Amino acid sequence: MSTTVRDNPEKNRFEIIVDDKVAGWEDYRLGDGVIDLVHTEIGEEYAGQGLAKILVVDVLAQVRERGLSVKPYCPYVRRVIDKDQESYLDLVRPEDRAEFDLPAA
Repeated sequence: MSTTVRDNPEKNRFEIIVDDKVAGWEDYRLGDGVIDLVHTEIGEEYAGQGLAKILVVDVLAQVRERGLSVKPYCPYVRRVIDKDQESYLDLVRPEDRAEFDLPAA
């Protein structure tokens, strides 16, 4: 199984591609220096394969490369950030963290 995560700006989402098929996506709203990650979805036929985690981790890496901050409105994205704060907490601006029940530092 080969996976790729790509931005699809026309649909305002990142897509995870598995063997040339869209298996899921992360919907977003892009603002000035900030990206709101609002919903993660994996197709039913791809459930239980760890694709949501692969998608979110790759999205966070791409966001970091672009120099954007994250607002994790999607509960799954928030959990990924919370579980690995050392890797991802810095992507959420300190002034936004309380809104998402994330620690100040």
